[in-house]
Amino acid sequence: MFDAPVAGAHRILNFQLELHLPDMTKNKTIVVGAGLVGSLWAILLAKRGYNVEVYERRSDMRKAGFVGGRSINLAMSDRGWKAMEKAGIKEEIMSVAIPMNGRMIHSIEGELTYQPYGKEGQAIYSVSRGGLNLELIKIADRFENVKFFFNEKCLGIDLDQNIIQFENDHILEHKTGKATVVFGADGAFSAVRNTLQKTNRFSYSQSYLDHGYKELTIPPGADGHHLIEKNALHIWPRGQFMLIALPNHDGSFTCTLFLPFEGEESFENLKTDTQIKSFFNKYFADAVLLMPTLIEDFQQNPTSSLATIRCNPWQYKKRILLIGDASHGIVPFYGQGMNSGFEDCTILDEMMEEYGDDWETIISEFNSSRIKDGNAIADLALRNFVEMRDLVADPKFILRKKIEKHLLNKYPEQFLPVYSMVTFSHIPYSEGLKETANQDALFEKILAIENIEENWNGVEVDQVFQEWIKGSA
Repeated sequence: MFDAPVAGAHRILNFQLELHLPDMTKNKTIVVGAGLVGSLWAILLAKRGYNVEVYERRSDMRKAGFVGGRSINLAMSDRGWKAMEKAGIKEEIMSVAIPMNGRMIHSIEGELTYQPYGKEGQAIYSVSRGGLNLELIKIADRFENVKFFFNEKCLGIDLDQNIIQFENDHILEHKTGKATVVFGADGAFSAVRNTLQKTNRFSYSQSYLDHGYKELTIPPGADGHHLIEKNALHIWPRGQFMLIALPNHDGSFTCTLFLPFEGEESFENLKTDTQIKSFFNKYFADAVLLMPTLIEDFQQNPTSSLATIRCNPWQYKKRILLIGDASHGIVPFYGQGMNSGFEDCTILDEMMEEYGDDWETIISEFNSSRIKDGNAIADLALRNFVEMRDLVADPKFILRKKIEKHLLNKYPEQFLPVYSMVTFSHIPYSEGLKETANQDALFEKILAIENIEENWNGVEVDQVFQEWIKGSA
């Protein structure tokens, strides 16, 4: 299969697949990207009997282990767990996840307010991006029909022949690969998408927030326990910026500061140790007491940007398909970046169940139905940024959440908050986005009720709700 190495020159490796080869080879696929989505998709393809070759630009993290410093912890919710279950690995991943049953809000005075998620018993789960990625690669590699190739930079695709060229700088080697179906799962700055961007009528946008983020740490206590509530997502909301913390199994918390790049309170004005200490003591005094390595973490860890990626179409001639961040990169404020990418895999797997190897139909239908949901969750994530950094500390917002839970418990067949639609259901994101305007209109009327603070679960609330239901029918 492979040519012998040629001394002093790049080695060219060719493995090709035509559309009508014998059955033993026709099910070969290529996945570009061994991140969360690419690794999961390799598992699902392998379980369906496909021979999968996965190409990843980074080094094999199984050899060096995952090194943090740039990765926000992730929140696994129902859409992600459905994908884990389909892959047969839910129990393995659950064993390294920590349930977060609600938000713990830290006021500037250090007071705590707890806001539960969804119904009793519902939770999102804190997982390490790197740790989860490592597990998915290990699990995928157990399949004999999955092969990983690391340190392979995708240089582009010959779209006429479906040939991909890779470059391995570590061993001065070029490869070319060909398959009937190619999946671009290579992230927000996808090389596969970069090739498609050069095609006619391919729409693409990349927009950045004025905010960046920096990862920090709350270490475990002396005996390895968590120093603050373990089963909560902690938020220090401060209007135009915020700090969050998600728990890890070793007793630590991965913290992330979201802050404007420029302005009075911004990364540009946090250069010296003194400036950093002053800023944190002013806005996050209770957190500072838990962060002995704050200055070192802040000075050493990179300041990273936050982008939203949109494109259309996600496919080319029904044989190249973009999935995950390559097609819909979003900001992390709804905890749905990973979950939406995993849901891509779930939907495609269900389509394989229905259509078998008819990739023309699968890719065409996926492209037609899924783009609106990718755009919707991007909009929802941007909306939730304002909620997390500002509204969660607002008395009116807290009251709204209390009334939402009252309505959810009293009318479970008629009312589901948008947050629960997105996080604890499989309702399409586009339907959740549409429902935001409806529910905003409902709560505008409810919160206008006289003495609503005392009568938040009274008859008038129920009357307004029933009128709203009739109007929505």
